[in-house]
Amino acid sequence: PAKGSTAPGDAARAAAIVDTLRGSLEKYRDYRVALAAGYRIFLPDIPQPQYHFTNYWHGLEAAWTFDPAKPTSLLYRKTAGGYELLGAMYTAPRRTSEETLNARVPLSVASWHAHVNICLPPKGQDTTADKTIFGFTGSIATAEACRIAGGRFEPQLFGWMVHVYPFDASPAAIWRH
Repeated sequence: PAKGSTAPGDAARAAAIVDTLRGSLEKYRDYRVALAAGYRIFLPDIPQPQYHFTNYWHGLEAAWTFDPAKPTSLLYRKTAGGYELLGAMYTAPRRTSEETLNARVPLSVASWHAHVNICLPPKGQDTTADKTIFGFTGSIATAEACRIAGGRFEPQLFGWMVHVYPFDASPAAIWRH
């Protein structure tokens, strides 16, 4: 969904989410603490600008409730010595309405997004496939083109997501995507 019109209290509600998130993330600056707490690196062998350390239990809970202290994923940048914490990601099921997304995180402040029209590589070629045509950054965006290339088409992969970078200074930077 696109950013919505501002409603009274949106900025304060978003600031409260950020304050809660900052407090809950502090312990995860050490990525080993995140791993010990049940977060798992999503696609660890594929180079990425940021890695999602996902807690699948939090993701399941997010299907029914929103708890700003329990993000589904922690966002890290890989470093020479491990990983640097950048922020977090909240999720909601793909069937979630704009009204419910807005109730979780104001649409006037943040942009929830979904990965749509994705052509996944043929089975067994996930790590060797041409990333310029397959996957999240691939050029194939229709079911027919994906079928011809031998891929597996997904109209929407995963549910709704919103990234939060609570250690940044401005609301625009905190809620960027």
